Amino acid sequence: MYIKKILVAIVLIGLIVAAFIAYTIYQTMFVSNTVFNNDVAHVYIPTNATYQDVRAELEPLLKDMGKFDALAERKKYTTNIKAGKYAIKKGMNNNDIINSIRSNNIQVKLSFNNQESLKRLAGRVSTQIEADSLELYTVMSSPDFLKANDFSSKTALGMYIPNSYQFFWNTSAEQFRDRMLTEYNRFWNDERMAKVKALNLTPDKVMTMASIVQKETAKVDERKRVAGVYMNRLKIGMPLQADPTVIYAIKLTSGNFDQIIKRVLYKDLEIDSPYNTYKYSGLPPGLITMPDISSIDAVLNYEKHDYLYFVADVKNFGYHKFAKTLSQHNANRQEYIRWINQQGVNR
Repeated sequence: MYIKKILVAIVLIGLIVAAFIAYTIYQTMFVSNTVFNNDVAHVYIPTNATYQDVRAELEPLLKDMGKFDALAERKKYTTNIKAGKYAIKKGMNNNDIINSIRSNNIQVKLSFNNQESLKRLAGRVSTQIEADSLELYTVMSSPDFLKANDFSSKTALGMYIPNSYQFFWNTSAEQFRDRMLTEYNRFWNDERMAKVKALNLTPDKVMTMASIVQKETAKVDERKRVAGVYMNRLKIGMPLQADPTVIYAIKLTSGNFDQIIKRVLYKDLEIDSPYNTYKYSGLPPGLITMPDISSIDAVLNYEKHDYLYFVADVKNFGYHKFAKTLSQHNANRQEYIRWINQQGVNR
């Protein structure tokens, strides 16, 4: 009888211990452990991060780090950290959180446009993925890479077609650059390359022309007409005489790309730079900015007309007045000069 009581007691104690263990496991694994109010919080785990790095990211988001630590150790997450951007939903338990940051690396939408140089592009991209601007600029400007892919330091910006792309946040600088080369080659498909050939140009020259068109007009519906003017000038050997190239030459020569130049002066036309299309005929040696796709396609599908000149239209802001003759252009130009003088724009 005594032994029976002992056995019953042992069983009861075992059941209590088992219940306590089960409760503890349940509390550790399956009870909500988030403390934030938003529906979703994101954590960014860097490449080569340690568990302490992850812990520092998670601590402001979780109620009980001790229980999370215990489960992370049990599930061997502490020695198997994965870099990336991860989502933690409000109300998640520790088990779900670990599963999420172990295997649910989510992509970010990376976008860029209107960059005037590789350095500026690198800076823009670095705000959206893990790679920093110096790493990005170094690989993007690599002489070996540029030479192997038929680019130069002056045409390298043209490899980056402005758009929105999906990337993992922990993308390296090399991975970004190589993906952009793939996108560049995809962009220059058979249809576009046939148009390039028909223009007797190369993709690099089309991109350079498109960069001028981009700077000349912000009106997408006017870009084909502007491109047509420059194509007409190229065909007859007339200098492009594009003010944006002179502005670029000024910035390049001074090293100051932050300066704002609203008016090109006569003395500016004398600057000795291959980008000064008043002084040197033909296309400049490279892009003056990053053209968007509408500007590129405007060159490939330029409007066929007889215009050789254009100037800003002071009565239809953003657009231009086009002329076939120099006398007509001079009349339009005088109207513009009177207007800009009235505005007090001296530079």
